Amino acid sequence: MKLPEAFSLQMQHILGEEYRAFVESLAEPTPVTIRLNNRKKTSEPVITNGNVLWHRNAHYLAERPVFTLDPAFHAGAYYVQEASSMFVAEAIRQTVDTSKSLRVMDLCAAPGGKSTLLASLLNNNSLLVANEVIKSRIGVLKENLEKWGFPNYIVSNHDPEEMIDLEGFFDVVLTDAPCSGEGLFRKDPDAMNEWSENSVQLCSARQKRILQAAAMLVAPGGILCYSTCTYNEKENELNAQWLTQVADFEHIKLQIPADWGIVEKKYGYQFFPHKVRGEGFYISVFRKTRGEKQEARGKIKLNRLPQKKIDVLKEWLEIPNAFEYYEKPDGQIVAIPANLSNEYSVIFRALHKRSSGLEIGQFKGTDFIPSHDLALSTVIAKDLPAVELSKEDALKFLKKENLGVDLSHQPKGWLLAHYQGLNLGFMKLIGDRINNYLPKEWRIRMEIPE
Repeated sequence: MKLPEAFSLQMQHILGEEYRAFVESLAEPTPVTIRLNNRKKTSEPVITNGNVLWHRNAHYLAERPVFTLDPAFHAGAYYVQEASSMFVAEAIRQTVDTSKSLRVMDLCAAPGGKSTLLASLLNNNSLLVANEVIKSRIGVLKENLEKWGFPNYIVSNHDPEEMIDLEGFFDVVLTDAPCSGEGLFRKDPDAMNEWSENSVQLCSARQKRILQAAAMLVAPGGILCYSTCTYNEKENELNAQWLTQVADFEHIKLQIPADWGIVEKKYGYQFFPHKVRGEGFYISVFRKTRGEKQEARGKIKLNRLPQKKIDVLKEWLEIPNAFEYYEKPDGQIVAIPANLSNEYSVIFRALHKRSSGLEIGQFKGTDFIPSHDLALSTVIAKDLPAVELSKEDALKFLKKENLGVDLSHQPKGWLLAHYQGLNLGFMKLIGDRINNYLPKEWRIRMEIPE
């Protein structure tokens, strides 16, 4: 692998005698890792090639399968995520009491790996806001959160500097900042072609701007995690040091076993591919020492659903009384956790480009049409009619092709398509016809081998 000369000199300065081992590691295959969804269990065991040391639900695979051809992937049973970046969960575990009700912001969230990571840490009394400034990336972010099934999330599309009305609101803010991508050279050679000393300078300046906005959002006593997938000091240590100088934050030291291979710096922790089984990554964690916490007060300005319609919805959710139900102007029904109503109202008031909670479906006359979001959510009722599909038929369902399964003995109406006990989506049996309600944009487009 031919590295940019300036990058080589930089890494020789950082690594010294370890530089050759670092370069050799870049020629090795990229490890393939998946993180299991702790809220969705499959009946089929995962065949692993070792566990990720810093995440008990994460595993290495011996080779990279075609994930598109695994129905469990579409059901949200696991997420394909780079191993080093999963350390965010360990950083949160050591610094935050996740048994409490928390308000959490993932500030640079797409495509959703770290958002789903955070969702797995949170209890059902917590709220996750996943923000992405680039509008074209919102779709994949929302799709991945829908698959994961955690109901208490909002997706927003704002520049961090537009969030002034959320000052002091969040207990945890994760800022996985856009960077020069040095840690991705093995995984993504295009990142190497786009690298330059100038891009490092530009990224460092942009990160400072994002960090300043992120700092504002954190409540006193709250946690700010800053991470990048790069190595240089300008984007990592110097930015972390700068944060402690311009805002009321103290750096938090983590407890890390020596055999994990993670390199401790003054302000953070660095992952090198010749020392860990993962890609390049950097993380630093801070606690806010002063400021005022914003209390959650307000009223949700959507139409409350009439009781008659709420009664219809009760059969669709496992604990229907845990939610308040509202109707959006487009007719979509959203379920908002009753104990988080004030928190949602604050977000709705502060951010105008965002989702409105868990969309569970809409009424067509007196008939309720359930949504795909509800099908994949972990709050859906467990006793709804369902059909367990083979892998072959599950893939046909995901391609929106005709199923080779006899449903004549099934009751007419709505059915969940199951694979290994996991929900894939809704079907409706009308006479001898099956209507597949998988969203068109979610359909598998590749050819399925015989």
